[in-house]
Amino acid sequence: MKKGKKYSDSLKLIDRTKLYDPEEAVALVKQTAKAKFDETVEISVRLGVDPRHADQQVRGAVVLPNGTGKTVRVLVFAKGDKANEALAAGADFVGAEDMVAKIQGGWFDFDVCVATPDMMGLVGRLGRVLGPKGLMPNPKSGTVSMDVTRAINDIKAGKVEYRVDKTAIIHCPLGKASFDEVKLQENLRTLMEAIIKAKPAAAKGTYIRSAVISTTMGPGIKLNALKF
Repeated sequence: MKKGKKYSDSLKLIDRTKLYDPEEAVALVKQTAKAKFDETVEISVRLGVDPRHADQQVRGAVVLPNGTGKTVRVLVFAKGDKANEALAAGADFVGAEDMVAKIQGGWFDFDVCVATPDMMGLVGRLGRVLGPKGLMPNPKSGTVSMDVTRAINDIKAGKVEYRVDKTAIIHCPLGKASFDEVKLQENLRTLMEAIIKAKPAAAKGTYIRSAVISTTMGPGIKLNALKF
């Protein structure tokens, strides 16, 4: 596949055989952001786990200290006082059966879904449509909670969910290319520390096999995972 000139120019900045320290990698990734829009800086981490086994699943959520730079639209499934609390906390959409019907009709204008525990029976009807999109509320990621104010505040502040896929890779945003280096470094370190802490007891051998950061349109930069 032919690569564009901007991508090729960015590629020349990178030594493909080198594992970069986090500070070097962040400085370099900012230089590779050559698109006309503010690109997202992303990380892909390959883990030494077998995701087919339940005891080797890696999943969780962490609030990035400097946010993601993205405006997140939050949908909350709640009723009564909790619905009012969600609206007061800044939820973009709040509802119950009405929202279930809307989603069943093909509406997906939201990025994260939160639910109070008593609503999960209702939300469960949407498992087939929300599950594949990674939108199903989950207690492990803090999106099933009675404390809807905290859940919404965390999400709006830059909470990201990390989850190993079937190829044993975690993909996550780290912020925008316009962020200064220190902010991106802090976000990177916070996320990597959370992933390392989430190592399953059943995982054998090298846990962090490789880690690569890149911008939306840029080439990958290999990280020295031993520096976390």
